[in-house]
Amino acid sequence: MANYANLPAPTPEGGLNRYMQEIRKFPMLEPEEEYMLAKAWVEQEDTASAHKMVTSHLRLAAKIAMGYRGYGLPQAEVISEANVGLMQAVKRFDPEKGFRLATYAMWWIRASIQEYILRSWSLVKLGTTSAQKKLFFNLRKAKARIGALEEGDLRPEHVEKIAHDLGVTEAEVTSMNRRMSGGDASLNAVVGSEGEGTMQWQDWLEDEDADQAGDYAERDELDTRREMLAEAMDVLNDREKDILVQRRLSDETITLEDLSGQYDVSRERIRQIEVRAFEKLQKRMRDLAREKGMLAAVS
Repeated sequence: MANYANLPAPTPEGGLNRYMQEIRKFPMLEPEEEYMLAKAWVEQEDTASAHKMVTSHLRLAAKIAMGYRGYGLPQAEVISEANVGLMQAVKRFDPEKGFRLATYAMWWIRASIQEYILRSWSLVKLGTTSAQKKLFFNLRKAKARIGALEEGDLRPEHVEKIAHDLGVTEAEVTSMNRRMSGGDASLNAVVGSEGEGTMQWQDWLEDEDADQAGDYAERDELDTRREMLAEAMDVLNDREKDILVQRRLSDETITLEDLSGQYDVSRERIRQIEVRAFEKLQKRMRDLAREKGMLAAVS
């Protein structure tokens, strides 16, 4: 792969503001140009072509990285990890598959960031249960849904609601919330030194022209995920589908106790069916991701 030592790199000393200015200098690629560059890399290992594909998508990596700003980790390091995922995507991208690099790269960027976050959060034993991992990556969304994004400890009723929705204990919700508080940097925060005008982080992440690495990729990614999920669900029987949907795929999730009443079995039996169904679905999603050339699609 190309030597990327000369890529712009976000550092605490240089400041993210300067980094955002630098990456905006790289032009977005038209579909035809992207295809030819990708062909040159695949067929000739042309490092200049690979470098151009990476630099043209640095804004996409930064935009995705900003979505993980609530985990209390240095934003410069999160962006660097996003760039690692981007480079892996370029290395493996096949232009003959029929989709854009931005769509493919989103899987790799997110996988790289999530792996970094999980490695860095050594104080949180996330590997013990799938419920704890679900809590880690869904706590902010759960708080937003009930309007509980204020700083500090959650109110008891909020803790109870989140624990109920995500299938974890109230103690786990409280502990995770305390660890994750204090590291959030808003996209609406003003950046820039005197004389540069008033700018916000989100201003650096948008392009005045058609955003091929944003709107197109996100829409295409959503369609791809839906198609893969619908196809993968065929490996489950009717009971497994119903339990998994109600427990993990609905906006308003249901408790183990409620489902045990519906099916007249124990809570533990419902939990076992849910776990087994999720493992079957996850395996099928990975298989489909490999078939579609999106090896990082299911993390």
